[in-house]
Amino acid sequence: MEFERSSGVLLHVSSLPSYGGIGDLGPAAHEFVAFLAAAKQHIWQVLPLCPTGYGNSPYAGSSAFAGNPFLISLEFLADWGWIEGSRIADLAGRSGPVDFHEVEQRKLPLLYEAAGNFLDRGLQDNKLAGQWRRFEAFCRAQAFWLNDYALYAELRRQFNTGAWTEWPEPLRRREPQALTDAYAQNGRALAQEQALQFAFSLQWEMLREAASRSAIRILGDVAIFVNMDSADVWVHPGLFELDEQFRPERVAGVPPDYFSVTGQRWGNPLYRWDVLAMRGYDWWIDRIRRATELYDIVRLDHFRGFEAYWAIPASEETAVNGEWVKGPGLELFRALEGALGPLPLVVEDLGLITPEVDALRLELKMPGMKVIQFGFGGKGAHMHLPHRFVPPTVAYTGTHDNDTTLGWWKTANDTERTAAEVYAGPFPNGSPVWPLIRAVETSPAQISVIPAQDLLELGSEARMNTPAVSDGNWSWRAPENCWTKELAGRLAALADATDRDSDPLGMLEEPETGAEVVESKEN
Repeated sequence: MEFERSSGVLLHVSSLPSYGGIGDLGPAAHEFVAFLAAAKQHIWQVLPLCPTGYGNSPYAGSSAFAGNPFLISLEFLADWGWIEGSRIADLAGRSGPVDFHEVEQRKLPLLYEAAGNFLDRGLQDNKLAGQWRRFEAFCRAQAFWLNDYALYAELRRQFNTGAWTEWPEPLRRREPQALTDAYAQNGRALAQEQALQFAFSLQWEMLREAASRSAIRILGDVAIFVNMDSADVWVHPGLFELDEQFRPERVAGVPPDYFSVTGQRWGNPLYRWDVLAMRGYDWWIDRIRRATELYDIVRLDHFRGFEAYWAIPASEETAVNGEWVKGPGLELFRALEGALGPLPLVVEDLGLITPEVDALRLELKMPGMKVIQFGFGGKGAHMHLPHRFVPPTVAYTGTHDNDTTLGWWKTANDTERTAAEVYAGPFPNGSPVWPLIRAVETSPAQISVIPAQDLLELGSEARMNTPAVSDGNWSWRAPENCWTKELAGRLAALADATDRDSDPLGMLEEPETGAEVVESKEN
């Protein structure tokens, strides 16, 4: 799919300076949308919105379909009448990194309390009557994943094992009578889980509508693999390479690379692509349909794995002794297109990319990614420099897996420093941040995206994730009051000068005179 020339910002929802100790879908998110509008940015890129598991990674979620309850705004729930304002008065504030343990211990119980109040009052309280009707419609429309996820989430809480494979045998194997009994015994708890998913959906819908009014499109992320400890694998074990005891036979990862000399052993179970093919890829069709309900543009993480994936024997402790195995390739995407029509997809095609991967992407007419940070290590890396970009590209200074540009600069070697200064210098005050931002924005790439940390000129302390390192990731939050009028003006001027004040989906109309862009059409 071709996109209009536009630009945006990468900032995960959890990184917003929201009340409650973690970024959420409340006032701070709407303030950020207002900043993007003032800055003439038309893309907000987020990481996966799924509930997170061990390590708090959004790429290791407990469901490929559900929303993360941590991201629900208690402030909005209080406004709706789901919970008294006094009950949320003593939570952590808007500053500092996310303390996931504190969020789980303090915010999560209040979310369940609010959900319980909604269930008790929804039919009697006139103020909630409209939401109750929408809740019932939501439960019907999303039943294909919601009911199973609600039971999975409740059983996971009850057994506190961290893995469904350690549950009692009848539940592990989803024996019909065991499931019937579990649904009957946990009705209230399951309804609370459903209510939380409805609250997430409603708040996300409000945010997307606010963004759409300024032609700001949400670029969301779909990880290729799912977590072993997830509702998806529990409900559909036959779709994954598991043995009779539900232990993975082989797991996902990548071979040794730029980030790690032993590769990355992610541990996700691999798909039985032959089984999925026989079923017409129905699970993947449902997954991408859900993604297009949540996002305007969908980024496919680890696109390389659709052509061929690195399969590691589950007994191996590192990713060194794996092998490349052919993936579903074009057949999967033709099935998706046949079921869902043309899809607004972009792909993450970083790392070891073969001619076959490039050919698949080009056949599908999907933009790939370039990261200018990678471009200064030698001639073989110059594909990541703007003069080599082609329009079907999403260009970045860095991603959530990179150090910030300032952090990278402080640890760059002499070759990288010299090349960067020759290419984009001189660097005022010794900082390459804004010169590299300008280099990305002035490139031919259809879409340019800048991490919020680079806009704020922050160092390594603001890094979001370090691949192959299990601790200390995903907790960065933007400082309060950082989305200033001055920063918005600087970005807006750059968008004007580089012709990026456009809706990437082409929904804006421009007067023939070339005057300012008018309001977006109704979708």
